[in-house]
Order: sequence, then C-alpha cells, then structure tokens
Amino acid sequence: DLRGAYFENADLRGANLQDVQLNGAHLKNANFEETDLMWANLENADLHNTRLDGAYLQGANLEVANLNGANLEWANLEWANLQGANTDYATMKGAILCNTTMPDGTKDNSGC
Repeated sequence: DLRGAYFENADLRGANLQDVQLNGAHLKNANFEETDLMWANLENADLHNTRLDGAYLQGANLEVANLNGANLEWANLEWANLQGANTDYATMKGAILCNTTMPDGTKDNSGC
C-alpha cells in the first residue's frame, strides 16, 4: 500500500508493481518503462511527464490521474480506466486500447 507516496523522478523501470495501491501518489517525471502495473490503483495520481512506455497497465485504475505529457507509447491499457484523467500532451502511439475507458467515459476497442 503506497497511497500518497512521493516517487517523483524515481526509476522503477521493469518493477513488478502488480495490484499496488498508488492512489494519490506523486509520480511526476518517474520512469515506469516496461513496469508491471496490472490492476494497480493510480486514481488521482500525479503522473505528469512520467514514462510509462511499454508498461503493463491492464485493468489499472487511472481515474482522474494527471497524465499530462506522459509517455504511454506501446503501453498495454486493456481494460484500464482513464475516466476523467488529464491526457493533455500524452503520447499514446501504439498503445493497446481494448475495452479501455477513455477520459470522456467512452469505451475504446480499437486494439482488440
């Protein structure tokens, strides 16, 4: 349980953080490249300019998260919840969007 933790600028590349509770955490500029965040709770987390490229975010809760400027290239967002998230300037090239709840509440099935 890492709710509200401060991991700004942390390098957690490739870590296994499956099912972790990071709601409200401060993760600005952190590196989660290819990190396993399946079913993680990142609700209301600050992920501004965070590297999540190639991360495994299947079923992750990113509701109301700040993903402004985040790199989500090639991330697996299958079944993830991004409702209300700030994705301004986020890069999602090649991301897997299958049954993903987008910031506006719609479901994206383009990667199924």
